[in-house]
Amino acid sequence: MSRVYNFSAGPAVLPLEVLQQAQEDLVDYKGTGMSVMEMSHRGKDYSPIHDEAIATFKELAGIGDDWSVLFIQGGGSQQFAMVPMNFLGAGQSADYVNSGTWGGKALKEAQVVASLRGATVNTVANCAKDIPARMPTADEIKWTEGAAYAHICTNETISGAQFKTIPTPAAGVPLIGDMSSDILSCERDYNKFDMFYAGAQKNLGPSGMAVVAIKKEFAAKGAATLPTLLKYSTHLDNNSLYNTPPTWAIYIFGLVMKWVKKQGKENLFKLNREKAAKIYSVIDSTGFYRGTALPEFRSDMNVTFRLPTEELEAQFVAEAKKLGMSSLKGHRSVGGIRATIYNAFPMEGVDALVSFMKDFEKKNG
Repeated sequence: MSRVYNFSAGPAVLPLEVLQQAQEDLVDYKGTGMSVMEMSHRGKDYSPIHDEAIATFKELAGIGDDWSVLFIQGGGSQQFAMVPMNFLGAGQSADYVNSGTWGGKALKEAQVVASLRGATVNTVANCAKDIPARMPTADEIKWTEGAAYAHICTNETISGAQFKTIPTPAAGVPLIGDMSSDILSCERDYNKFDMFYAGAQKNLGPSGMAVVAIKKEFAAKGAATLPTLLKYSTHLDNNSLYNTPPTWAIYIFGLVMKWVKKQGKENLFKLNREKAAKIYSVIDSTGFYRGTALPEFRSDMNVTFRLPTEELEAQFVAEAKKLGMSSLKGHRSVGGIRATIYNAFPMEGVDALVSFMKDFEKKNG
């Protein structure tokens, strides 16, 4: 078996031991005579998988019994619409920070919902087109008193910018966070939020669902006149079992949560900082590479940079691929290079990239 160093931003690298455990369980899960993919989602064999996955996630996030954890199909992008559909009513307003591609997509979906309901969406900060990329500073975000909620994206995968400190909205305004690409990767106080969510395919598991953590009190404020599956209350009241959930994705998610717990959060967070620092160190030591995010906002998950020419960037990606380093090409909307180093990405892969970067500059600088 030969595995590459997978720098993809999503679907992304999974812990090898999780894949190996899944391989072992694939055909016959713990003597049940069937795969998790074949089990009834309401059966006694599947229920412990589901409940343990939720419990481990809540433990890792430090959230208590006043929270519910939901598994909702459609990924993080569906949450962009579900949030305003549930919580933005006629005559109300919601605050959105437009920090980049994903903050912008969430904003646009909210504007669609608002236009249908006679509501308002406030763009309280907008640095989406700033070059170098960044997040807004606390003093430039113009929060709205009495907003129905405030929404942020904590890490922009395309630009490589990350909130290092979670901003605080106006007093009493619930905070919602899209944390798809940096959830459980660094120290966060998740109780500052009333809801946070993440597409699973980056730091939590395989593609196909979003993991949504929501305070029960906040969920109860959701609109009642929505299609059944678009109401958070439906998923909450039925423990994400109203319809058939993506059971295999939930099983893998549970294994990843056990893996995170085994690593120890503090150790994992420290390793993430060290991995990113090694790559940024090479970028900063030369004029050949140029980081695309301001240093104080650089993401520890998505390291983005440019080379002197697009031709050199294409050569860089091609040569790296031959050496077993995959998916280093930047997002199609911005170009350049993107090295995504989520929780499961090994330090050995970072060392290989750093060595290659130094060698590539010597040959082409």
